This record gives sequence, C-alpha cells and structure tokens, in this order.
Amino acid sequence: MLEIYIDADACPVKEEAMHVAERHGSKVFLVSNSWLRLTVAPMVEKIVVSEGADAADDWIAEHIAENDMVITADIPLASRCLKRGAHALGPTGKEFTTANIGAALAMRELNAHLRETGASAGYNPSFTKRDKSQFLRSMEDIIQRIKRDNQRSTRP
Repeated sequence: MLEIYIDADACPVKEEAMHVAERHGSKVFLVSNSWLRLTVAPMVEKIVVSEGADAADDWIAEHIAENDMVITADIPLASRCLKRGAHALGPTGKEFTTANIGAALAMRELNAHLRETGASAGYNPSFTKRDKSQFLRSMEDIIQRIKRDNQRSTRP
C-alpha cells in the first residue's frame, strides 16, 4: 500500500493531500516539529519529532520506502527520498525526479550563495490557486502511475 509522507511544518497543501490520500486508501504521515491542529482521518498519523533543523526530514528519510511519496518543498529531502526509490512532489505540483533533482539542488545552492553574498534578497512567490490545482493534478497523476506500475509488476 502506498504511504504518503508530508513534511508538514510549512506545507500549504496538507488538507488537500490528505483528501487525495483518503480517496485512494493511502496511509499518511504528517511529520512536524510541533503539534498541528488538524482534524485527521483514521489513515492519518501525526508524527511530532524533536526540535532540530532536520529532525522531521531525518524521520521521513528513514521511514519512506520504494514507491511511497513525500510531499515537501525541501529539495535535499526530496533527493534523499528519491535515492530510496520514493516519489517526491513539491507543494506547487513540481515533481522531483532523478532526472531533475541535480539541477534543483544546484539552483538551490546558487540561490543560497547569492543571498549570502547580498547579490539577491531572495524571492518567495506567494502560493496561488493555480499552484494548488497543479499540486492536486500532479499528486493524482503520480498515484495513478504508482498503481499502474504495481499492477504490471504483480501480473504473471
């Protein structure tokens, strides 16, 4: 069964992801550094990890398995999950893959360097309805792809 891990502290699509997961009968782990005030379904487990910059990331990376899914804006976490054979999806609907994660990591490093040197003040665009719609479409596409792949691998 597909399990979905949500890097939940700053995720703007927690509820949407839980609805899609519920429709597909997938277990969801909401992983955060602090308690979240969300009503959750029986297939949702809240995981509160200890304080620390990477505690939630570490928990997800240690528990995620092949063909599971992580929802995160954290590119290094997405990379760690891809290495375990999982699928990674950003909250704006961008799917991270083995083909594009290297470029995403490089761009992240470049942007961090530009911010550190003062060459850029950084830019975080606001989350839009279009982003939410793209996220829902991408999440559904990935789940359908995983189901098709699982059906193919179980056929004699």
